[in-house]
Amino acid sequence: MLKKELTLLNVYCIATGTTLSAGFFLLPGIAFNEAGPAVILSYLIAAIPLVPAMFSIVELATAMPRAGGAYYFLDRSMGPFLGTIGGLGTWLALVLKTAFALIGMGAYLSIFWPEVPIVTLATALAVLFGIINLFGAKKTGTLQVLMVFALLLILLAFISQGVSGIDYQHFEGFFDKGGVSIISTAGLVYISYVGITNIASVAEEVKNPERNLPLGVFLAIGTAIIIYAVGTTIMVGVLPAEELARDLTPVASASYVLFGKWGQIGITVAAVIAFASVANAGILSASRYPLAMSRDHLIPGRFSRLTPRNIPHYGIAVTVGLIIFLVLNFDIASIAKLASAFQLLMFTLICLAVVVMRESRIEAYDPGFRSPLYPWMQIFGVFAPLWLIAEMGLVPILFSLALFTIGTIWYFSYAREKVVRSGAIYHLFARLGEYRFEGLDRELRGILKEKGVREEDPFDEVVTRAKVMEFTKVHPFEDIAREVSIQLDHSLGVGAKELEQRFLEGSRIGATPISHGAALPHIRLPEIAKAEMVLVRTKEQCFVEALDFSGKTSLQGPIHAFFFLVSPNENPGQHLRILAQIAGRVDDEDFIKDWLDATNDQELKEILLRDERFFSLTIRSNTASSALIGHSLRDIRMPEGCLVALIRRKGETIVPRGLTVLMEGDRLTIIGDAQGIGQLINEYS
Repeated sequence: MLKKELTLLNVYCIATGTTLSAGFFLLPGIAFNEAGPAVILSYLIAAIPLVPAMFSIVELATAMPRAGGAYYFLDRSMGPFLGTIGGLGTWLALVLKTAFALIGMGAYLSIFWPEVPIVTLATALAVLFGIINLFGAKKTGTLQVLMVFALLLILLAFISQGVSGIDYQHFEGFFDKGGVSIISTAGLVYISYVGITNIASVAEEVKNPERNLPLGVFLAIGTAIIIYAVGTTIMVGVLPAEELARDLTPVASASYVLFGKWGQIGITVAAVIAFASVANAGILSASRYPLAMSRDHLIPGRFSRLTPRNIPHYGIAVTVGLIIFLVLNFDIASIAKLASAFQLLMFTLICLAVVVMRESRIEAYDPGFRSPLYPWMQIFGVFAPLWLIAEMGLVPILFSLALFTIGTIWYFSYAREKVVRSGAIYHLFARLGEYRFEGLDRELRGILKEKGVREEDPFDEVVTRAKVMEFTKVHPFEDIAREVSIQLDHSLGVGAKELEQRFLEGSRIGATPISHGAALPHIRLPEIAKAEMVLVRTKEQCFVEALDFSGKTSLQGPIHAFFFLVSPNENPGQHLRILAQIAGRVDDEDFIKDWLDATNDQELKEILLRDERFFSLTIRSNTASSALIGHSLRDIRMPEGCLVALIRRKGETIVPRGLTVLMEGDRLTIIGDAQGIGQLINEYS
């Protein structure tokens, strides 16, 4: 598994850096030649079909943060056939965009070294950024942050000065090129925005993806739209039409008019930084597609191999090689149109993937962000890109069809016999009485385990108020389930017999997760208001009759830990996340030893609590905690969001109240948010 090293700042800078490059520094002149002054409208129109695609890809990425981005989403939603086509196509579109950026970078560098061919510079730069990517996502992401902030500072200066230098006579004949030219140019410049969603391909390496992915992407798209709209207005308003129409370095030319020679040099530096950031992030993103497809056996296995530092070196090598081939053999306008066309097609499929995932009603599909205006947002997102492709001309259409054909041939000749899974679409079919692939549900539950619970989930509260039961003698699982059901009946008011039958039925049909000496019997009920749990420790070995992987019923164990969870019916996602959090702790090597060594209820519960969300404090004299002695809990200042959940006093665990007075020797279990817990650790440790 790839390391989670990318922060919100990294996400924003990768998305922004892959957007503010060729679309701003290279394309405006080419686009102006097609649409005239209305090129400004073309840039704004191009952003419209991106919106549903952006919402859709963020939803999918927060539900399934895995390397491969669009490929992974299409594969898991509509099956490996479309996954193969989408993976190969999106990878190639990313490669085309990166090649386009390197040519632009070469064009701006040729201002300093006019004697060196642009293609030679672009080829050397492809090799350089390939080497940088071999150092890993964290170092690549850090470089991206530095480049993007330098770029934004220079662009801010360009826009601030440029607004006052606009000649509004340059906008006469705004619509002379006609509506068709404006729309077809929107398709051409669409490549300017696609970097926004490329971050999904490195979602597996993002810390807290449910927060950082949506926030980073939305901030990046806002930045891009503002800079494109204002920047292209300045270029049209500053440069004569005949000069802009044939200019491959329009921002540098506009800067020369506004600032003189030093201004041109400054903006050229910004352009080089922009192209460097898109090339750097483009290779980073594109190289994850071969990795993801190889993991799923759709391309040869060597692409899934990682270096000792978890770098997909084969993916980087083949990506750089293809970039060099494209740089040497294609002109920039062709590269831009081809990349835009297939990216538009992929975004159509991405919007369709959201519909499939939602309508499949897989409970483990649990995105941290849900697209608004469903399904109308996705319906628009399916048809708007197809319309833009049709307006772009015959070559992009033929290119998209050719890629679709190549992907089809590859799947049926190589990949079909190597995969044994299907997508969420078969869960949709299951609702109509046909197929279903249980492996996808298991995979999504595994992703839930990695993501953990959300900030708003009451996991710590459920654990701290859980009842603890201990069985010192040999008891069959049926007896344990009966005793637990009686205990839960007292707190939930649900019939003990019904609870017992539901727990036993869950184990017999294979719905009870069992591993590493622990079992997680769980049910959901419509008539309860909040989740409740009972923790059970068995000193003697216990075995549970359950389905194994072959589908046969057998005794599984030995088991020493049971976590009986009952949750409200209306929140299946939260129920699964709580289960996944417990399962993640159970998977730790030291779990069962810690569980059996715990001396009381409080220690058992602390084994499950998240390290950054709880603090165990024993009050002793001659320490900072001595100041708490003799004070009631309601009189003690606690960081916001923190509370004392349990007190261990003289061999007994008590649930504290506001009037509870603290005594020397009390051991407090305090839960709260990570920041508040950090303050307590600094104050009392």
